[in-house]
Amino acid sequence: MIDVLVIGGGNAALCAALMAREAGASVLLLESAPREWRGGNSQHTRNLRCMHDGPQDVLVDAYPEEEYWQDLLKVTGGVTDEHLARLVIRASSKCRPWMQKHGVRFQPPLSGALHVARTNAFFMGGGKALVNAYYRSAEARGVQIRYDTPVDAIELDSGRFVAARSGAQRFEARACVLAAGGFESNRQWLREAWGQNERGEWPADNFLIRGTRFNEGVLLRFMIDAGADAIGDPSQSHCVAIDARAPLYDGGICTRIDCVSLGVVLNRDAKRFYDEGEDFWPKRYAIWGRLVAQQPGQIGYSIIDANAIGRFMPPVFPGEIADTLPELARKLKLPESTFVETISAYNAACRVGTFDHTALDDCRTENLLPPKTHWARPIDTPPFYGYALRPGITFTYLGLRVNDKAQVHFGGRPSENLFVAGEMMAGNVLGKGYTAGVGMSIGTAFGRIAGAEAARVVTQQTGVCRAEA
Repeated sequence: MIDVLVIGGGNAALCAALMAREAGASVLLLESAPREWRGGNSQHTRNLRCMHDGPQDVLVDAYPEEEYWQDLLKVTGGVTDEHLARLVIRASSKCRPWMQKHGVRFQPPLSGALHVARTNAFFMGGGKALVNAYYRSAEARGVQIRYDTPVDAIELDSGRFVAARSGAQRFEARACVLAAGGFESNRQWLREAWGQNERGEWPADNFLIRGTRFNEGVLLRFMIDAGADAIGDPSQSHCVAIDARAPLYDGGICTRIDCVSLGVVLNRDAKRFYDEGEDFWPKRYAIWGRLVAQQPGQIGYSIIDANAIGRFMPPVFPGEIADTLPELARKLKLPESTFVETISAYNAACRVGTFDHTALDDCRTENLLPPKTHWARPIDTPPFYGYALRPGITFTYLGLRVNDKAQVHFGGRPSENLFVAGEMMAGNVLGKGYTAGVGMSIGTAFGRIAGAEAARVVTQQTGVCRAEA
């Protein structure tokens, strides 16, 4: 019998597998995707949000625990477990040497990401390189890996893990870590979560999936139906406004439209609907998918002029370009008169002070609803640009309730040998909202905890701690 079974193939699963193996346990990892698509949503990540009390190689300045906590508190609106959140924050200050031991490399942030130079450590080669490094390390240490093995059921005995099933295959283990992701690629579940709006629309029908197509939530649904304690709102997710022309799955980071704070965003009626300058983009980019999802037709349009060019990470696909605002409205198929009226009203309301996109500057609007709090400058310098936006779901927040040992709970009681990490429990920390890099912080912290705790259970059961092969 295997000691520790890890179900999943992304960052959290790999951290769990490596920690359990380091502790001497034999480990089998089951990844639902084929080898070429391994890694789940982790392959699309770029960085890790890190607490640090002083400069550390690629991290400048300091980012202390309390500031990190306040940033998380603000974006979640208080819908978070402070004890578990602070556990993640503290763990983020200690994990990088361990990551580097397993082949992960870091680099200074590129231009276009300088707002997070102090708070986030960027992976050399991005998430795909991180995933590949972990898989190489796992294979070298004797972790067994099975691809194309989606788990559809768990055998339980009074909350205790017995075995996992993948079709006709059955996998027994002394302990198990669940890290199989959320349900973002399950369209029917998204429909159930979002329901039908007052316009008779099913918003989820217009969602694009930024992440992996393999996260259908089969294991999450099974566990909830089996009596595991759930946490989180199924409609809450990491939901970003992305290019409306992005692919249905796996568009990743390159589909994001990052010029929102430099202009205005309109709905299909050519009306503004939210403050584009509320806060720095890394703290607000993940609210815009949900905002667009609440608009008619689940579509929005980011409008900028020539003054914004060069100040944001350019999108993969060029936007619509026009020499006049009426021409841009026609190209975007928006009502021309309302479009021009909305932009004109915004321009007239701008009170331009000292523009500084690296600070919460004093460029704002007056007597305009919704306001634009920072970086408000008239959109009056041709050419003008427009980008159509759709909601892009990265991962969902509905998950399993845990404690600080990453244990799955049944009726409030923690399981002896069943643990969970990553997206399947992120809702304990992320009730809503997001800030750049915190998903990787949660996955890394709880993946490592789950792996270590699973190995500890094995040692208690067998009295043996095998050395790594």
